[in-house]
Amino acid sequence: MKVLKATKQHLEQLTPLFDSYRQFYGKPTDLSGAYTFLKARFDNVESTIFIALDDNNKALGFTQLYPLFSSVSMKRDYLLNDLFVASEARAKGVGKALLLRAQEFATAENSKSIMLETAFDNPAQHLYEKLGFKRDIEVFNYAWKTPQS
Repeated sequence: MKVLKATKQHLEQLTPLFDSYRQFYGKPTDLSGAYTFLKARFDNVESTIFIALDDNNKALGFTQLYPLFSSVSMKRDYLLNDLFVASEARAKGVGKALLLRAQEFATAENSKSIMLETAFDNPAQHLYEKLGFKRDIEVFNYAWKTPQS
């Protein structure tokens, strides 16, 4: 298995994974929309995506990081917004490899941190904690949703 920084050339491999990721969260399939969304991220240089590929270049999973900035530390942060492993590739180290690559990238970029949020019942929590992610007990997170949400 290899984990690469994805480029537009990976769109055909990423699109079905991204669509499956959205379906996992209860959204209807929309391959065209998934392709358009991912292409816009590449075109506008708005995120960094890592893709895990097997020895035959079959896509196994991906993670997507969005850049944020900390005014207090005057450093970049990353929001790990998406992490998905295809069902047939789970429990084979793909998620761990993607997270480790994201950590390597954030370190090389001299960023302050990688942040993520997850459901209370997400079984990946043990992996996050094993790789050094800490549950925040110092601050509350709030969200405001627009009327069209």
